[in-house]
Amino acid sequence: MTVNAMIFVIIAVGLMILGLMMFVKNRPRKLDVNKYTNRWKELQSNCATRKTWPLAIIEADNLLDDALRACNFRGKTTGERMVAAQHQLTSNDTAWFAHKLRNRIVHEDVRKIRKQDVFEALAGFRQALRDLGALK
Repeated sequence: MTVNAMIFVIIAVGLMILGLMMFVKNRPRKLDVNKYTNRWKELQSNCATRKTWPLAIIEADNLLDDALRACNFRGKTTGERMVAAQHQLTSNDTAWFAHKLRNRIVHEDVRKIRKQDVFEALAGFRQALRDLGALK
């Protein structure tokens, strides 16, 4: 075997190993359903009173962001990761409504949140988490 052939074989093997590593890194991961279910149950306790509704929305958004990251959706923000995942979300509009409500809570002085909006937002987060495989 000539030196050029050996170099070619080494480069080819290296590229195959690199490709395999990238494939394994970027493949969809199975999420720990128990972990996400427990966190979901914890945040539901914040639905007991009107005062803690904003906290429930914020925690649900954080949970969705964690699931998006775990599924390797790219982006600097939750919104960018949601755009990357939009084809996997069956109720994309509801998930966006929920995320936008979270943004209003965090960035504006929202004193009152309608009960219907809280229920719709939590349903949107729950469905998105189900679509990603984080909840049953």
